[in-house]
Amino acid sequence: MATIIPFKGFRPAKDKVHLVASRAVDGYNHIELHEKLVGNPYTFLHIINPDFSDRKKTKPGSLERLIKIKAKYLQFVKEEIFFQDTLPSYYIYQQKKEGNIYTGIIGCSSIDDYFNGVIKIHEETITEREEKLMHYLNVCEFNAEPVLFSYPNDEVIDNITSQIIITVPEYDFSTTDKVHHKLWAVSNKNVVEQIRNRFSEINSIYIADGHHRSASSALLGKSRRENEPNFTGKEPYNFYLGVFFPETQLKIFDFNRVVKDLNDLTTETFIQKLKDKFIISPKGTEVYKPTNKHNLSMYIDGNWYSLDIKKEIIHNEQPVGSLDASILTEHILSPVLNIHDLKTDKRIGFVSGIKGMNELKNQVDNWDFKVAFGLYPVEMEQLKHIADTNNSMPPKTTWVEPKMRSGLVIYNLTE
Repeated sequence: MATIIPFKGFRPAKDKVHLVASRAVDGYNHIELHEKLVGNPYTFLHIINPDFSDRKKTKPGSLERLIKIKAKYLQFVKEEIFFQDTLPSYYIYQQKKEGNIYTGIIGCSSIDDYFNGVIKIHEETITEREEKLMHYLNVCEFNAEPVLFSYPNDEVIDNITSQIIITVPEYDFSTTDKVHHKLWAVSNKNVVEQIRNRFSEINSIYIADGHHRSASSALLGKSRRENEPNFTGKEPYNFYLGVFFPETQLKIFDFNRVVKDLNDLTTETFIQKLKDKFIISPKGTEVYKPTNKHNLSMYIDGNWYSLDIKKEIIHNEQPVGSLDASILTEHILSPVLNIHDLKTDKRIGFVSGIKGMNELKNQVDNWDFKVAFGLYPVEMEQLKHIADTNNSMPPKTTWVEPKMRSGLVIYNLTE
């Protein structure tokens, strides 16, 4: 059963929230990041980039840098840019983006649920990155970017959130990417207990985005327990920040591939090689988007193609092997284009589906890419089946919305 607890969050002063909350730092290019840091003294990006203020460069990931990050965060608290709620709370978060409305609950998940399998994973993590993030948490001691979780729709929780979101929110603001954000703090003891008790009836929750953040938080908790034999399980390090959405509230987009060359093949020879495993239909110059599972799109030399996967190579009994992304790798990327490791090969790039099929065309026409492949989005039931059977998706298979802003609600590991 899921343990999802309320907490006394640190969050921005109401008049500054639109200035503080930021996208994840890797969502900005160098120019955008510099402009944000120059033009906005309140942005959370100053905490993640503490060298900007004193002009004293430190190495990313170094102890010196992490100490400065924590100091900058504490400075924001001291200057009352952040304040802490006095009562343990859940936070109802709602985002409206491009006509889609997402409503979820911010709380803290248990590392024990991660270890005992209540929290389901569908993606392998990289040990080096886990350890790097654990080191970050161990020094900085706060979670500012929640893991994105999904859970089976629950009528009781839906009714609770429906009653809350008709009231006036704590925060109601829009950001420059035309996304509308609302947040309600829920501290009423009766409502808090209703939410907590109802979550405790849910057997499984699924990581939609944030596998490395989950793994690193679990590693940190395990490490601190080993150094504190008399731990109670209630210490802050036993939990980590998450935002929990009913599964029908999430939207899974495709995650597409672009490749720099054809492995010394001509376009004609390359297409001919694909005909053994795919039914290829020319679509001309009009953008073509996959219409269903097991249908791919391909853009090459100014033209679009539909690639229907032949039935004899689809093995539906294999949760991972039957994914279109896996079939693309097994029958095109690896044997034809000589791309075997999607994590390390420099010849392949990935384009999130929120950018649309036009971005594939743009990257082939104007960037250093020769061919692009569009994929049909993975379905939630596929994701759950892979997690439930202890399997892992290939890298960059899903792009899940919504993406929350960093610094909107912070969980302090020393609370």
